[in-house]
Amino acid sequence: MNHLISPYQGELIDLLLSDEEAEQLKIESETFSAVVLSQRQQCDLELLLNGALSPLTGFMTEDIYNSVIENTCLPDSVIWPIPYCLDVGDEFADIEIGSQLALRDTEGFMPAVLTVESVWRVDKAKEAEAIYGTSDHEHPGVKYLFNSVGSFYIGGSVRGIQLPFHYDFDLLRNTPRELRQKFAKQGWQNIVAFHTSKPMHRVHHEITTLAANEANAHILIHPVVGMSKPGDIQYYSRVHCYQAIMEYYPKGLVELSLLPAALRMAGPREALMNAIIRQNYGCSHYIVGTEHAAPPNVRDNAVRFYPTGASQQYIKKYEDALDIKIVYANELCFNQQLGKFLPILEIKSADCEAVKFSNDKILEAISRSMVIPSWVTYPEVLSAMHQACPPREKQGITLFFTGLSGSGKSTLARIVYAKFIEHGVRPVTLLDGDVVRHNLSSELGFSKKDRDINVKRIGYVASEITKNRGVAICAPIAPYSKMRREVRANIEQYGAFIEIHVSTSLEECERRDRKGLYAKARKGLIPEFTGISDPYDIPENPELIINTENVLPIQAAEEIHLYLVREGYINSNTKV
Repeated sequence: MNHLISPYQGELIDLLLSDEEAEQLKIESETFSAVVLSQRQQCDLELLLNGALSPLTGFMTEDIYNSVIENTCLPDSVIWPIPYCLDVGDEFADIEIGSQLALRDTEGFMPAVLTVESVWRVDKAKEAEAIYGTSDHEHPGVKYLFNSVGSFYIGGSVRGIQLPFHYDFDLLRNTPRELRQKFAKQGWQNIVAFHTSKPMHRVHHEITTLAANEANAHILIHPVVGMSKPGDIQYYSRVHCYQAIMEYYPKGLVELSLLPAALRMAGPREALMNAIIRQNYGCSHYIVGTEHAAPPNVRDNAVRFYPTGASQQYIKKYEDALDIKIVYANELCFNQQLGKFLPILEIKSADCEAVKFSNDKILEAISRSMVIPSWVTYPEVLSAMHQACPPREKQGITLFFTGLSGSGKSTLARIVYAKFIEHGVRPVTLLDGDVVRHNLSSELGFSKKDRDINVKRIGYVASEITKNRGVAICAPIAPYSKMRREVRANIEQYGAFIEIHVSTSLEECERRDRKGLYAKARKGLIPEFTGISDPYDIPENPELIINTENVLPIQAAEEIHLYLVREGYINSNTKV
């Protein structure tokens, strides 16, 4: 690895134009084709513009991309582990080299213009194996690559007009140049950066304090607030946790700043990329943990995608090519006999009891109103988490009924809706499939594309209701598992998503057929009818499976009520 060169060359690459140049480019851009940026692309662009990805001067061209994929470096041997490319759909496959693209957000704001230097069809399988070490679609980074990334990449230099607008936590959003200036003004020489996308607790306070002592350094708490991992608490709630824990460090030791990055969950390669980014932010040291940049444990067999310590072992191979020193953090557990945190290996060697209390376990305890031991976190942090993640009985909920036409899902949804209305504790909204079709999606047909749009609209409305701690009861057919997963992911950011598969058989649904729809479908009068000429993807892991063939609707609804009580979404003393 000795041939590799550090990205740091003293000066940051500034891609922002002067005010005069920016105004002129805005006028010229009126004739440019435009790309509407995804959330991840907006995050990547902001890091390009503010210098966090120095020495990159734009989105990678094909030769730069191939060098990163194959050699973990740029063509000039500068170490670089992660590709940053502008992915687009097939409609841009024939765009001319040398043309200009206006890069716009979903509101139409244009932070930059790209000059096209390279266009190519991406080999996603090759990228997945190189960057993530797997092509398994259970890996959330791989799944995003195959399902959400366009088929073509466009590379070229970027001219920045203005950094993206952020309307929250303005004082905590620093560019690399601003942080370097702040460190210099405060007289800080050694700064150890701590990367996180979760709330911080007592164990993280211990990890950062030990790292600061080892490096004789101040601490930069540098959480990701762009795109984080599945299951992570929304950043605006996490920031309150970080602000709370700041009070437990000695005054003048710690700085808090927010990083507008999009996580890839690429394990070892991303750990190295994170170190390079913090190097550009002016840090001298960087903390790498045993599970650094790994995705959440989402496999059914509970086997992690990267072995414990994989990121630490990987980054050691590149230490000589970095201008930032790595602090390797041990996994700490609480030793109840001694009343303090110790490395888990040290506790095991002493044959003592080691206690772990993960962030997921804290969230589960909060949701079920359970007591959390005082050694786990600080009262102010816990209070902030309670605000973001109330007990289940106070959370927003989406009850998502899915099943064939005639399965009984609408009847069940109406009964459950009536019970919530009768009780009157929470605001509740019924989003029945037919009613939504009439009021929200009347222009849509029944093609796969239109069905997905309809379910996506229902999911968006439900997410807003859930975000505001109401109850959304949805009853579309929702035949496609991919769209149901997407709706679940959007809603679970804000509250509970309870999928209820009304599994009544096709034969029984046809027998009921009050509208005569199945009969028409059998005759070919209704094309793309779910269950006849169009498939229904049976839900993989629904929270509830209800078959209405041999039970009364009120009995089936009571099964749902009992589930909600058992799981804590309804207080056991409450009748719904």
